[in-house]
Amino acid sequence: MKDAHLFRSVRHGGGALSVRRFSRQLLCGVAMLGLGGCLMVGPKYHQPKDWAPPHYDLHNGSNQLSGKAKKGRGPHGANAAPEDKTDEKASPASVVTELPMADAWWKTFHDPELTSLEDRVATQNLSFLLATQNLAQSRAQMIIAGAERFPSLSAYGTYVRSQHSSKQLQEIFKRVGKGFPDLPEREANFIQSSQQAQVPLLNQWQDKIDATYEIDLWGRVAYQYQAAKYLMKMSEEERRSILIARQADMARDYLQLRGDQKRQRILADSHATVQNLLSLAQSRYKSGLVTELDVDSMKARLHGIEAQQANLDETVAREKNAIALLLGMPPQSMNEELGRTANVPTVPPFVPAGLPSELAHRRPDIREAEEHLRETVAEVGEATADFYPKVTVTADFGFQTLSFRDLGFWNARAWNVGPSISLPIFQGGRLYGQLRLKKAAQRAAAVEYRQTVLQAWNEVDNALQAYHDEQIHHEGLAKTVDDQKRALTLATSQYRAGLATYLSVLEAQEKLQEAELELAASDSTFATDLARLYNALGGGWSDILPDNDQTAQASQGQSIIRRAGQ
Repeated sequence: MKDAHLFRSVRHGGGALSVRRFSRQLLCGVAMLGLGGCLMVGPKYHQPKDWAPPHYDLHNGSNQLSGKAKKGRGPHGANAAPEDKTDEKASPASVVTELPMADAWWKTFHDPELTSLEDRVATQNLSFLLATQNLAQSRAQMIIAGAERFPSLSAYGTYVRSQHSSKQLQEIFKRVGKGFPDLPEREANFIQSSQQAQVPLLNQWQDKIDATYEIDLWGRVAYQYQAAKYLMKMSEEERRSILIARQADMARDYLQLRGDQKRQRILADSHATVQNLLSLAQSRYKSGLVTELDVDSMKARLHGIEAQQANLDETVAREKNAIALLLGMPPQSMNEELGRTANVPTVPPFVPAGLPSELAHRRPDIREAEEHLRETVAEVGEATADFYPKVTVTADFGFQTLSFRDLGFWNARAWNVGPSISLPIFQGGRLYGQLRLKKAAQRAAAVEYRQTVLQAWNEVDNALQAYHDEQIHHEGLAKTVDDQKRALTLATSQYRAGLATYLSVLEAQEKLQEAELELAASDSTFATDLARLYNALGGGWSDILPDNDQTAQASQGQSIIRRAGQ
């Protein structure tokens, strides 16, 4: 009886009004939920605690900031009583301080050529240009992911010329006539005549606008957009890391090149010195003062220096090509520019390193690891939201007619609107496995962040130690060179006077050359250690990096230069 009553209510329209009223209430309720904001199920991100010492351990008595200040040493102990410094290590000539660090740290060398090369790295290096394009892709992916936050609208029009089956229509009327044999004569004649009806050729015209919008009740779309945004930020930090690495590579190659060029000059001077000694030995041999052994020994020494020169020339050529590669240029294109004689740039007396607490905010690899952690947290939230119902509202409005000239009339309108809800009931464990996967990735990202921070501090500590020790090493080598120069002068004078053999001169000259070569190598190592320190501290970039227009213009300029060279 209840079913029959419901059927009668629907026939009389009462049920239709109830259904429409229910649909309207449901649509309004869903819209209010959507406008009220999503619930954002899933975990919340918590800022990780960064480990950092209160001060840098500068590995020397005058600048030991990690412990108690030592009296009588350094600027804080200037008023202390004099001490016996015979057994103390030499104080470093370049002091690391905690003053704010400048981004363009290479300018502290006061070398115009190095500054010019570093400025060109940011616009010509191919690895950096590639990272710039990867960043553009990440930004595009973020735009794609964010599109689901808004309704999608589309408009289209259709025209269909169709011919439906007349036979099918005739069969329908035939069966209706057989099913109602007791129809009145008028209706029976109509059914009988309709069995020969023909369906006309139809022209159907339609144009409409439809809209689809997912109401983000549980934050699935928001988490998806956040993950894409953090991925884009990871690309930004990766781009900064590449820039810092390439700038450090440029400084290292350039400083090493200047050191090797200085070694070339030392070998050239040694070659001239041995050549003079060879001339002296030949003159003494003709006078009968020495044997032929003296002459042959000098020649052997001369040939050994020439062999060293050939090896060093090859090293210098490789370093010039490495610099050209960093600038995105072909081999030997920098030979003329880098062939000009220049000394190894001197390090500044004070090296501002910034505060230890700023390292996590300055090093791009730490920032990238943090953005990766944020991304994994958002992906866990997205995977959690997949367990909840998905509510989508669809609507369309347009005009439908069988004649084109009637398409714009208001009574030709057609529309529909309504929500749809989909709830995952059984997925075979796919959603559960996806959630476990994202949670494991989040834990891995947290471990990776800790590892990155500790690795960064390991690099900083090693760089500080190397920079300090190399200064002491350099000072010792400088004193050794002075001693060997005096020894060679004395041995040469004694050899000319006949008071010493050629072996004393050769030994003194060889030791002087070795000491000068080591000192030249220490010059470049001293400077490259400073570049390594700044690289470990995350220096070399600013918040404003070369944008796409600048890099594109630089790439076009490089193409013009290459075509002109061809």
